[in-house]
Amino acid sequence: MATTPAIDGVLLVDKPDGVSSHDVVLAARRATGEKRIGHGGTLDPFATGLLVLLLGRATRLLPYMDGEPKVYRATVRFGAETDTEDLLGAVIRTAPLPDEATVRAALPRLTGEIEQLPPMYSAKRVDGRRAYEAARAGETVELRPVTIRVHAWDVLEWRGEEMDVRITCGGGTYVRSLARDLGRLVGSAAHLVRLRRERSGPFDVSDANTIEDLREKRARILPPRRAVASLPAEPLEDWAVRRVVRGIDVEAHVDGRYAALVTEPAEVLVAVAERRGDRWQPRVVMREAE
Repeated sequence: MATTPAIDGVLLVDKPDGVSSHDVVLAARRATGEKRIGHGGTLDPFATGLLVLLLGRATRLLPYMDGEPKVYRATVRFGAETDTEDLLGAVIRTAPLPDEATVRAALPRLTGEIEQLPPMYSAKRVDGRRAYEAARAGETVELRPVTIRVHAWDVLEWRGEEMDVRITCGGGTYVRSLARDLGRLVGSAAHLVRLRRERSGPFDVSDANTIEDLREKRARILPPRRAVASLPAEPLEDWAVRRVVRGIDVEAHVDGRYAALVTEPAEVLVAVAERRGDRWQPRVVMREAE
């Protein structure tokens, strides 16, 4: 039986509302025939926007991938807090609406390096169990605050009950929990009603494939080098390529702790390597030794 050739690369997908990130991965598997698919961060089913998928050998590049900062466009609705911290949950608390000046004055307190308590309905593991599984079973679990970084809040529109905002933040940030905390901070209550991821590191949703692109098998796949675009390039001659694909170190000529070892002149990624003195030791090799 003939086997489908492996596909190594980066697949950007614009996830629609109501589709889970897992559903997008399944669609990508059907579209590409590649079973090995990893991701640079999921989205809640109600959220839309950029999913960065790594295919084939490129899944091993995840620890080195350019995934930050992340940029979201969100709509915060004031006056009510829900148990899921978004529009899909049950209202657990109501409060008067805040004024715009009070909200704007509070945003610096939710900017920078801050502690955030993850939502009860989240994929955080507590004693080996997902928090949302316990929440759905009516159980209470003790979640611990985690340190996150919020780079900026940009208020786009104020409508009294709702505020459209663009949030630039680091990985691991729950935007719906930012909405929850903002509501509490201004003496009101709030939850998220819309969320769209616009950017993740160097990747922009405007360059992403749609679900229809996947279904019609016309998705555009980026080369693996794009996943580690920020790493300095160390060009290799043919004899050095033959060493690297066997896991043998080569001399380092560029600065950095890690480097993308690439062919000349096309910069096709051969490996990601870690510096050992004045040598590059391959850590993730993208080619089979011949």
